[in-house]
Amino acid sequence: MALVGIEGHLVEVEVHLSTGLPGVTLIGLPDTSLYEARDRVKSAVVNSGESWPEQRVTIGLFPAALPKSGSGFDVAVAAAVLAAGGKVPPESLAGRVLIGELALDGRLRPVPGVLAAVLALAEVGHSRVVVPTANAEEAALVPGMEVEPIAHLRDLIRLLRGEPVEEFLPRTLPPLDAVQVPDLAEVSGQRTGRLAMELAAAGGHHVLMLGPPGAGKTMLAERLPGLLPPLTAEQALEVTAVHSVAGALPTEAPLIRRPPFRSPHHSASLAAVVGGGSRFIRPGAASLAHRGVLFLDEAPEFAPRVLDALRQPLESGVVEVARAVGVARFPARFTLVLAANPCPCGKSGTPRGDVACTCPPRMRVAYRNRLSGPLLDRVDVRIRLEPPSRLHLRAAAADCESTQVVAARVQRARAAAAKRLAGTPWRAIADVPGPQLRARWGLSRQLTAEADRQFERGQLTARGLDRVLRTAWTLADLADAGVPGRCHVEQALALRLSGGGW
Repeated sequence: MALVGIEGHLVEVEVHLSTGLPGVTLIGLPDTSLYEARDRVKSAVVNSGESWPEQRVTIGLFPAALPKSGSGFDVAVAAAVLAAGGKVPPESLAGRVLIGELALDGRLRPVPGVLAAVLALAEVGHSRVVVPTANAEEAALVPGMEVEPIAHLRDLIRLLRGEPVEEFLPRTLPPLDAVQVPDLAEVSGQRTGRLAMELAAAGGHHVLMLGPPGAGKTMLAERLPGLLPPLTAEQALEVTAVHSVAGALPTEAPLIRRPPFRSPHHSASLAAVVGGGSRFIRPGAASLAHRGVLFLDEAPEFAPRVLDALRQPLESGVVEVARAVGVARFPARFTLVLAANPCPCGKSGTPRGDVACTCPPRMRVAYRNRLSGPLLDRVDVRIRLEPPSRLHLRAAAADCESTQVVAARVQRARAAAAKRLAGTPWRAIADVPGPQLRARWGLSRQLTAEADRQFERGQLTARGLDRVLRTAWTLADLADAGVPGRCHVEQALALRLSGGGW
């Protein structure tokens, strides 16, 4: 299987033995790591107790025009050479797809992207796959797939000859309750911040938190994944496939069942956040946060081109990385949470009289301008957080709602939205395009009067007006109101405009 992004393409491996000087020729647009398979496969075959053909060996990978990379073709090449040399019955390869890297001693090493490859196999009608033992758990996640895990090339030879091999039994996944998540009750005060996280979880709304150091921005963001419901079976396979391609799938958890949380450092490159690479294109943090949360702490410190590159996935839910070898597409439908200080020193606007900002006005303006207007226009909720008071810090955690309580309310709101969106391609109100939102779930002018006035004054763009209405629907769902009232629209507008100059 050749992977381009997370899309798999079936590759046929053909071997021809001919007279002439012994040698190996590999054709079919292989990259450097695949071209070196000639030496790996030969050593693995010899060290597995079989003889290498003393003939001219031509190995073809078809379709020939498709660029191929990685070492996952080793096992298929070895099996084709053995079949061509009469070491294994050629008919034993019929209907089998082989994936894996070979060590020089014949051991099968795991390769990234096995789940994405097996999902693609199922789509084209194949139901039997040979994989390294270390990849067997993720391959077995695909329903109806017969997985044949192999630890050594000798085991593969026995399998192809019809000899008995050890049966594979997938392990039982641990219960979701065994995974501990940070509790929202640990955040002292910050009522507005807690509401923003609840809105983000219930409706998929993007959030900007502006406040001085120590206000609780990071604590709030880290507790957002705990408010989200577990992934459905389809979503879990989708998210796990992305992590498998990136080589970031934990061995102890072959299936990712909870929404992921990614928080790249502000020095991360464009390829690390969005995805990229020269020959083998890998997903970035935006795709690894698919169906979860992407948190950018100290957002103005990120390179502007990195921040602006997020504008496309925020609208489409897909990252497209174009290279000379082709275009790789990765899913990237995440909830974006931005955290920023009010100025470089972080003291601007603090209510304490003994703390003074030392940043010149020009520096503060330049700092805020690092978050571009088009990016901020795609952020639904912008809030200011103040440092917690001594009373809040001493308050007991029991005085604040826990993650479990808020998550139950989020689940009810999501159920109400899902019922409203039944029969449509959208699953959350934040995904509904503006024209469809106004046509199907439009609100009266009396309810949106204040939002319309802000739009006429230029305080809201057309996109911003739509996002205010989406937030109002989520507020109504959280309150079990059914339909937004004027208070919900005005509250959504306040949450949109409370970020001040941001």
